[in-house]
Amino acid sequence: MRPEPKPNKSSAPTVAAGILASRLLGLVRESVALRYFGVGAHTDVLQAAFRFPNVLQNLLGEGTISAAFIPVYSRMLAEGRERDAGRFAGSIFGLLVVAVSSLVLLGIALARPLVSLILFSWRRDAQMVADGLLAIDRLELTIQAVKFVFPMAGLLVLSAWALGVLNSHRRFFLPYFAPVLWNIAIIAGLVTGAHAITGGPVGNVEGLNRILFAGFGGALAGGLLQFLVQLPLVLRETSGLRIAFSTRVEGVRTAIKAFVPAVEGRGVAQLSGYLDLVLASQLAVGAVGVLRPALVLYLLPVSLFGLSVAASELPSLSRMGDCDAESFRQRVRYIIRQSMFLTIPTAAGYLALGYPIIGGLFRSGQFGFADNVLVYAVLAAYSLGLVPTTVSRLLQNGFWALGDTATPARLAGVRLLVSVGIAVPLMLVLDRWSVQDIASLEAKPLYFGAVGLALAATVAAWTEVLLLQKRLVSRIGRVPVPWKRLAEMAALATLCLLPAILLLFLLPEWSAIIRAILLVSTFVATYLLAARLLRFAELTAWVGRLRA
Repeated sequence: MRPEPKPNKSSAPTVAAGILASRLLGLVRESVALRYFGVGAHTDVLQAAFRFPNVLQNLLGEGTISAAFIPVYSRMLAEGRERDAGRFAGSIFGLLVVAVSSLVLLGIALARPLVSLILFSWRRDAQMVADGLLAIDRLELTIQAVKFVFPMAGLLVLSAWALGVLNSHRRFFLPYFAPVLWNIAIIAGLVTGAHAITGGPVGNVEGLNRILFAGFGGALAGGLLQFLVQLPLVLRETSGLRIAFSTRVEGVRTAIKAFVPAVEGRGVAQLSGYLDLVLASQLAVGAVGVLRPALVLYLLPVSLFGLSVAASELPSLSRMGDCDAESFRQRVRYIIRQSMFLTIPTAAGYLALGYPIIGGLFRSGQFGFADNVLVYAVLAAYSLGLVPTTVSRLLQNGFWALGDTATPARLAGVRLLVSVGIAVPLMLVLDRWSVQDIASLEAKPLYFGAVGLALAATVAAWTEVLLLQKRLVSRIGRVPVPWKRLAEMAALATLCLLPAILLLFLLPEWSAIIRAILLVSTFVATYLLAARLLRFAELTAWVGRLRA
């Protein structure tokens, strides 16, 4: 029997620490936004505006950099060719600047027709405002907001290039901590905007509009800070870094060759995001906005326990290649087990304890009972797909390390088709039901159509992970996903929920945040203690990484 693979010197916890800091600030950011806006028209604008320039981040950002840039750059470093690697990195940066600048200017110039095309159902908002049926014209506000966030997205792409350079040099904490500055800038913009207007929170429409755009201004400033904070370390780590705009530099054409299918794959993801936006915009007011807080919580474990492990292992897998299929397969299985040890209980916790968790995080100001119910319903639907989404990200990592960016791209297309095909009928059926229909208390008229989008995404995620596994088996032999071990983790997590669920019914009506902390702490402590008593190797490995 082969020995258990050894973890890379605590790099995954280093990545996780940076991501955790960023994601926690992301939760604070969402809490502040929901305090001012609740789930409604303004949160629809907030979600929609940030979605439009995602085309830059998805096509040219971290996922594409990981697939095309890091494998080439890491191999050059492994061969001791630091100056060649520096020239390669400089050329990629120059080409990115040209591409990003062009797309940013194009996005600003085409903001009105682009937003009007995607959010065509919001064209009737102006008439609804005139008739007194709606407080704001969401279409017009989104058009103006997009002009702020396109430049922000361009800066975040350059930040992803810096992340790729630093990850290849096994510098992980700073690039994953840098988004903290972006979140802080948005929070500062929202709070400053509110207090600069009246000296306190604002409830009228005009005041809320000003707070909204103060937040977008903060996002633009935060994008610049996120890039600049990484730049000094990038310059210190690289040798021979020279900004160029040529494809003749060694490695550039190889990266572009991998870059094209990676862009296709990210393009499918981007198209999926736009389709979700289009579909949600057809539903009742608040359907677009409710996706945002649910996705922030949903993506937290994907980033902490999936991305952190994937990012720390990609350079090593790239150096390993497919010269030893058995070692490569064992490493992939090990990576998945490590990630799932913490992802699976998170999914179980969201399903069982999601309502009080959301209440503890967001329940204040304009965010009330109906908002809490709807966000929980969407989060629960997404949580059913948390495991396949994270495993898919790790399997994609394996394909990228093998130099294959085309297969994940094609399967992302399949995922898109499955998601849309299920989402359309499901969301229309669920949008007939509101929180008022299931609650005896007076509640805002928020509808469950967005839950259909989340359920469709879950089915599509399971489809994608099974197809990725099948294709990777044909490449490296034998199933790389340890499904039996994952089932054991799921069973353990389910049993360990029982004390927390019992406590949920016994706790008095204390502060929502205190209740949430006690429930989560009880579940986490029970799960970790049980894992230790059962001598789970995954817990031992995480503890070893953290001690290192």
